[in-house]
Amino acid sequence: MDYTLLFIQTLNGVQLGLLLFLVASGLTLVFGILDFVNLAHGSIYMFGAFICASLTYYLGNFLWAVLVALPLTGLVGYFLERIVARHLYDKDHLDQVLATFGLILVLDTSAHLIWGPEGISVPLPAWLDGQVEIFAGAVIPTFRLLIIGTGLVVAGGLYWLVNFTRLGMLIRAGASNRTMVSALGIDISTLFALVFALGAMLAGLAGMLISPITEASIGMGGQIIITAFVVIIIGGIGSMKGAFVAAILIGLIDTLGRSFLDDIFQLFMSEAAAETSAPAVSAMMIYILMAIVLAFKPLGLFPPKVR
Repeated sequence: MDYTLLFIQTLNGVQLGLLLFLVASGLTLVFGILDFVNLAHGSIYMFGAFICASLTYYLGNFLWAVLVALPLTGLVGYFLERIVARHLYDKDHLDQVLATFGLILVLDTSAHLIWGPEGISVPLPAWLDGQVEIFAGAVIPTFRLLIIGTGLVVAGGLYWLVNFTRLGMLIRAGASNRTMVSALGIDISTLFALVFALGAMLAGLAGMLISPITEASIGMGGQIIITAFVVIIIGGIGSMKGAFVAAILIGLIDTLGRSFLDDIFQLFMSEAAAETSAPAVSAMMIYILMAIVLAFKPLGLFPPKVR
């Protein structure tokens, strides 16, 4: 086995997992805490990418663009909560699905009108557009290391926010009994709007970080939202720890499966059969994992203590 390739693909898997975590963490906040099924979460991911892309050209610096685009994406989430989500909290999940599916069409069309049908490639500053040699033969793009570092910092920040701050205490209390929190004088509607905005910022950050690699494009949110739902189902709906572990696990399974599954299949089948079947099996592996987890732990690997 080529251990250098294994190391590089493992890092790529961690990077994918951390991007999934950014999307899934926002989704698990909204779904697990607000009990709101937001299919349009992926469209907010797309909006974050487009806003950052536009600001990169306007400001001339990708990092400054990210810092400005984050609160703007949070505002998009805040207004969506005020205009749409707030009126659906007491509705059935089917109503929420139908409404947010319509919101996907609205947001995609809005992006088409604002930015046009073509994608926007995002240039990186020279110091991020290079490579780092970890050891002999293992060369990693600098920007991918930045994604990994950013994902880990955000994960640590969310853990601190949810578990050790007053806002986190209110979020957890509101998730377990919103009526009691309201009776204690807390403005639960403002709290939920802030949670929704935070979820939008996390999704938008993931879109901003992936846009220099794949470009900002219409419909890009649809490619990640299904996987993000798989992440929170495996990890446990409403669990940040579960979202982190499941996202890293799925990132590694997807990346390493696409890289090495055909080699494993060649141990007991022909080369042609292995090359034909490996991509199909690799694409199914995360869903197979979800089915196994649901069979043995229906609430996920790390369900929240209070539901």
